[in-house]
Amino acid sequence: MDAFYASVEARDDPALRGKPLIIGALPHERGVVATCSYEARKYGVRSAMNIREAFRLCPTGVYMHPNFDKYRAVSRRLREIWSDYTPALETVALDEAYLDVTQKALSWEKACAFAREIKRRTLEELRLTCSVGVAYSKTAAKTASEEKSPTGISRYARPGISSA
Repeated sequence: MDAFYASVEARDDPALRGKPLIIGALPHERGVVATCSYEARKYGVRSAMNIREAFRLCPTGVYMHPNFDKYRAVSRRLREIWSDYTPALETVALDEAYLDVTQKALSWEKACAFAREIKRRTLEELRLTCSVGVAYSKTAAKTASEEKSPTGISRYARPGISSA
């Protein structure tokens, strides 16, 4: 998912959209950034950054504590969507999973079609964006998803396999 906690908060509060949103500790507290919006990333704010450093870089940002109950509820809905494409689902975080669609897709083209469907359904049903990597290994899929983030689809094929 693209900047998951921040995206959920901006989805639920339109006043937060387009603003540098930092989820984690508040500037006067001791702690770190859990995640931040892409607008905050333009200032150099990153996940796991000390919150005081984040405030130094982005003093006009909107700082919020995370709402894990809300994020877990959205995550459950995400897993329902993902499960429609494969029972071979390895969840690695509230907003991230590896889906082995080999048995259901049966082709590279169908796996890419699943990626497009997942993106479409996530946007339509949850009003959130995601980046998807389609590849022959988890490592390559992770790299592919990060390559076109936010909101992209990237494909890495094995040598000798067309990725078009």
